[in-house]
Amino acid sequence: MLARRLEAILARRGIHYAWVVGALTFLTMLTTAGAMGLPGALILPLSREYGWSTATISSALALRIMLFGLMAPFSAAFMLRFGLRAVIVTAVALISAGLLLATAMTAFWHLLVLWGVVVGLGTGLTAMVLGATVANRWFVKSRGLVLGLLTASAATGQLAFLPLATMLVERVGWRAAVFPTVAACVAVAALVALFMVDRPESLGLGAYGEEPGHGAPAPAVGGPGPVARAFAILAEASRVPAFWALFGTFFICGLSTNGLIQSHFIAFCADYQLKETDAASVLALMGIFDFFGTVASGWLSDRFDNRWLLFWYYGLRGLSLLWLPSSTFTFYGLSIFALFYGLDWIATVPPTVRLSAKLFGREKGPLVFGWIFTGHQIGAAFATYAAGAARTGLGNYLPAFYGAGAMCLVAALGALTAGRRRADVAMTPVATP
Repeated sequence: MLARRLEAILARRGIHYAWVVGALTFLTMLTTAGAMGLPGALILPLSREYGWSTATISSALALRIMLFGLMAPFSAAFMLRFGLRAVIVTAVALISAGLLLATAMTAFWHLLVLWGVVVGLGTGLTAMVLGATVANRWFVKSRGLVLGLLTASAATGQLAFLPLATMLVERVGWRAAVFPTVAACVAVAALVALFMVDRPESLGLGAYGEEPGHGAPAPAVGGPGPVARAFAILAEASRVPAFWALFGTFFICGLSTNGLIQSHFIAFCADYQLKETDAASVLALMGIFDFFGTVASGWLSDRFDNRWLLFWYYGLRGLSLLWLPSSTFTFYGLSIFALFYGLDWIATVPPTVRLSAKLFGREKGPLVFGWIFTGHQIGAAFATYAAGAARTGLGNYLPAFYGAGAMCLVAALGALTAGRRRADVAMTPVATP
């Protein structure tokens, strides 16, 4: 087994194998998130070629985002049952097939099935829950920092591929923009197949920062299947008020990020005569700022009250969205927005994951976060469709951006209510498959 050989080589150099698993997870989330963000750069070329309205295309993207979120709790359960390697490779196969087959589509239902359903299911299998699962299983020391890095990879991946994609759209055509993302996904799948390990116990290790034999107990054999387990965890978590506080704030998080900026920012800027390549460059700049902001958020989440971190993140994001329509809509003017918005694009994830783990435990925390992340993507799907409908019906995106900014201010206050779970509510044990 290549993983065992690599672990032995690294151990002689004092390097824990957790960092290999973390690196593989980073690359997986980076590339699959790139596939998730790619269709947002193709709204305008698809509209020009097929004559579909923004609202029509947005309905397919909203379905993709909805499935991305709905898969999250089941993804966590699948990882428990089938392991990280099997889930990741399956996800990449679905994503690659969906993207490639869409280059030959001739009708809208093809877009709906391939980029709505197939890509939505594939990306949902490697959603934020993957990062939460790896951080909780493999790291005790530096868990918040690692979670920040993994979260940043997902956010950065959604944006990093866009400048290349828009350049290919302009010079070759939108179909050519699909192939770099697919190639990256296939390369990552090969690395995962060779070197990914499900748990540190499989190599006779403890989690990073933990001695062997002192970690979580080995998973029990039997118990409910992945789907039943996911719903059992939801039934228990739904009795905890803090769960609904996190679910609600994450709904607004998705509404103000994936659903609005990722899906419609390029088209929004085009309304103000900013070139598509320039708008994509601004998104890439946000990705750079987000990387540093989310890593810093992971570091801060180890040291400060996570509720107050969320208060500041949502508040600053709301103010930046309210200011955006008043900017100059030049590359340099939008760079100011990219700085403030980008720094907390997905900086909300590490505090939310930390609160989930604190409230519900190391094994159940990722599954509970999976349901919270479902709220994120329901909000994103709502914003994706609603913003497209506003653009088609009213002729501009302004109501969507002002509404998202105001909702972020509501989320800032709601985050402060995500306190401890009631002492009378206990999470009953559920056997891990």
